[in-house]
Amino acid sequence: MDTATNAPPRPARGMLNTIGWVSEISGWLAAAMILGAVMLTCQMIFVRFVLNASTVWQTEVVVYLMVGATLLGLAFVQKHKGHVNVDLLPLWLGPKSARILSIVTQVAALGVITLCLIYGFEFWHLAQSRGWTSDTVTAVPLWIPYLALPVGLGLLALQIFADLIETCLTPADRKSVV
Repeated sequence: MDTATNAPPRPARGMLNTIGWVSEISGWLAAAMILGAVMLTCQMIFVRFVLNASTVWQTEVVVYLMVGATLLGLAFVQKHKGHVNVDLLPLWLGPKSARILSIVTQVAALGVITLCLIYGFEFWHLAQSRGWTSDTVTAVPLWIPYLALPVGLGLLALQIFADLIETCLTPADRKSVV
């Protein structure tokens, strides 16, 4: 470890920076998907109430965009510590104990997310290999919206892994682990 700055070693910094950029990109993609869903909802309202016409595909696409944005945005929110947490116990503990608690929590979260990732990939693969489509007029191939499940959870697992590496390589008294 670089003793002058207490920064992680050079290879770890490169990996952490790369994962951070991937998380940022996924967050911006999620934001674009939400914007697209909002614009599509406005278009749907205009078509229904101004033009008095029927909407066929808009509701389904809006749902897929919002669910996909939620999953793809997980890593971005994790990177910026935006998930809901209760920090009473880490504040009550000393720096070393709080660091150990953070490591245990991150390992547990990584385990749960990895398990969900495995089942999410299996579900996506099943939909793709069997050619499942939605039961609507548009008959969207379901592997497309279901792809957000393994991709989003995979990105979240990467970001939690990066957070774990950073926690392990950062001295306990240097920064808060909350």
